[in-house]
Amino acid sequence: MTTTCPSGQHAHHDVYAAQCPCRALLDLLANKWSALAIGALEEGPERFGALQRRLQGVSPKVLTQTLRRLEDIGILDRTVYPAAPLHVEYSLTPLGRSAAIPLNALRSWVEENVDHAFRPEPVAG
Repeated sequence: MTTTCPSGQHAHHDVYAAQCPCRALLDLLANKWSALAIGALEEGPERFGALQRRLQGVSPKVLTQTLRRLEDIGILDRTVYPAAPLHVEYSLTPLGRSAAIPLNALRSWVEENVDHAFRPEPVAG
């Protein structure tokens, strides 16, 4: 059972507990577009258009929603530069850089093992 500290923080987190706020964070980070956006920002700040080109197949609407959610929880920063036209860059926060480490390992594992994952099992008998 998850308990709440007076500060509103949880004293114990259990991602398997239905009401734990860990679930919302796990859901966001396990999302394909979130994991890819975080990875795309590992090398430094990027503009929206550059992110959209890098994340092939993402719609502008879904990318915007993903970036907003990541910004809302403190994974990335959105910096607006006053220029004509408006210049906006996205970058990872320290929290985002820490999330990038396990996500990078997951992306690498996927690339290395995808050929083995979809092979049909041999029929016994």
